[in-house]
Amino acid sequence: METAPSSPQPLLTAVAACVGYQGEPVLRGVNLCIRRGEFWFFLGGNGTGKTTLVHALLGVLPVLAGRIDSHPNGSLVQRAGFVPQRCDLNPSLPTTVHEFVTLGLVGLRVGRAERQRRLTWALETVGLRGLEQRSYWTLSGGQRQRCLIARALIRQPHLLILDEPTTGLDPPAEHALFETLRRLNQSEGRTIIVVTHDLSLVLRYGTHVAFFFGGTVEAGPVESILTPERLQRAFGLGATAGYGRASLGRHQ
Repeated sequence: METAPSSPQPLLTAVAACVGYQGEPVLRGVNLCIRRGEFWFFLGGNGTGKTTLVHALLGVLPVLAGRIDSHPNGSLVQRAGFVPQRCDLNPSLPTTVHEFVTLGLVGLRVGRAERQRRLTWALETVGLRGLEQRSYWTLSGGQRQRCLIARALIRQPHLLILDEPTTGLDPPAEHALFETLRRLNQSEGRTIIVVTHDLSLVLRYGTHVAFFFGGTVEAGPVESILTPERLQRAFGLGATAGYGRASLGRHQ
């Protein structure tokens, strides 16, 4: 008798989690299981709690009730890479691409040879190899975003989390960014979480989605969560019609 293949190892789980600020809940009853090799999107409008949950998953924000666990044994936070919406450096500070990306190693004990190996790999992965000595501030918007990803990748994370990474990008730069993420996910098996309000990105790239609406989160495979009924309730009839067209394109 053949045995069914086992599911990939969980990286993060949330069980009836309640998260918020200063004791005031933003989200209640969050149940979530993110496994190795999945491509997740946190989808919802502004102010629906997407970034709040990311902060709780990273351990920056304490859980008010329930629990959030990283596996194995709470070690994931050290092997996670986070890409914020904006650069957090002072633009008056002269910074090369080399210096900017290696900031991602802060807090890790890495020897000189390993630092260089990781830097070369991260820049090559995002298509910035050879620009090590360029000023970060002279890069285009798309190149800066890829530099932010390289700064997270230099940690060689199991999990890569990106908060609204397409802000300010033109369509070609957005496409290049997500093709890089697709390659990291499919070729290297890295787990990706992207925070977005863009439904079309979810339908094109996602395997799983956490749908934020009205202080709740419904999470699972894209096809089972993004039903026309849920989309109509959250976004209106136009979104439902758009979902039908995008869904057909996704499976062609």
